[in-house]
Amino acid sequence: MTTSTASPTLRTVDGEKNVLLAARRRRLFTTWATRIGIIVVWLAAWEATATWWIDPFFYSKPSAIARRLYEWFTIGTDFGSIWLQIGIFLEEAVIGFVIGAVAGVLLGVVLGRSQYLADVLSPFIKAANAVPRIVLASLFIIWFGLGLSSKVATVVVLVFFAVFFNAFTGAREVDRNLINNARILGASRLQILTTIVLPSATSWILSSLHTAFGFALIGAVVGEYAGAEKGVGLLIANAQGTFDSAGIYAAMIIITVIALVAEWGIGWLESRLLRWRPSMVTNPAAGI
Repeated sequence: MTTSTASPTLRTVDGEKNVLLAARRRRLFTTWATRIGIIVVWLAAWEATATWWIDPFFYSKPSAIARRLYEWFTIGTDFGSIWLQIGIFLEEAVIGFVIGAVAGVLLGVVLGRSQYLADVLSPFIKAANAVPRIVLASLFIIWFGLGLSSKVATVVVLVFFAVFFNAFTGAREVDRNLINNARILGASRLQILTTIVLPSATSWILSSLHTAFGFALIGAVVGEYAGAEKGVGLLIANAQGTFDSAGIYAAMIIITVIALVAEWGIGWLESRLLRWRPSMVTNPAAGI
């Protein structure tokens, strides 16, 4: 009969894993319970305040917002199905986001690796970034009309600069020793760009996408608010014109849900593309 000397060690390791897993589950449960509790208290306080102290005509209340959402998703809006409005809104945001992000990455990396181009174009980029986006949204409506093009152009302008500056910084922060070693080994400029610069700048670029998609939603709303035939921004503009505060809040909730789903998707993509990075060790007891 043989006895495994590794068994006590394995049992100790398994016990530590179980303790850490249980601590993580307790922390997750506590976190979500606290979040839900904050939301419940906030909504209850809002409902009570709007019922007895403030005028719900101006500030609305959760029950009125819930009714408006129910009407939109069951009966529809004044401009058609709510799903049509959401679909058009997402189409504008996603197309503009992709175009703006790709353009921002390409130009940011190129200028980040070329000091001459950066010096030449720097004042023009800074001047373009200083132009108010709302003014551009109005101009785009005059140039491209009330359709998809004007909204996409507004989104592109907002997304481009959010991604460009991060891509530019990421390309500048590449370890010069790696580039010098690659040149010694005979790597071409294109090979250095694709195998060293872009992977090194990936974390900078991906971190900018979280903010950039939020700007994409803002751009779509601003464009539709300035003038549109369909979209969530049009619902907000119509609700404002009819003093329907519940409609404004309802549209805000829809945009918030879309933003949270997109944030989760970008976070998932980031975790997939940055698997090579060393993971942070989490200490459940310390809450870190």
